Amino acid sequence: MGNQKYTPIFSRTNIIMMACCLVLIILGFILMSGAPSTIDQFNPDIFSVRRIVVGPTLSFLGFLLMAFAIIYTPRKRGADTRDNINGIKENEPAVNIGIKEEVKTDK
Repeated sequence: MGNQKYTPIFSRTNIIMMACCLVLIILGFILMSGAPSTIDQFNPDIFSVRRIVVGPTLSFLGFLLMAFAIIYTPRKRGADTRDNINGIKENEPAVNIGIKEEVKTDK
């Protein structure tokens, strides 16, 4: 077990994206905060666009983008971008798996 290579779960790109999303979520919660209405005094600011539209929208986008930042896998540098989903390159012949051709020879 001593010679196993450590591979991090998240790349540097993932961590930067998650940090930006966290800032976006916190900014949305800050925009939603403010003085509440009390029994003695009504505060009309609780119905402002900043508190009921902009703040929740920023927080929601932050949560959505956080899910994307966690799932995102950056491409390796120098990887062949011509590979398709099955891993077959454009110029590489396809191999038929499971199909056997019998060659008949006449003796």
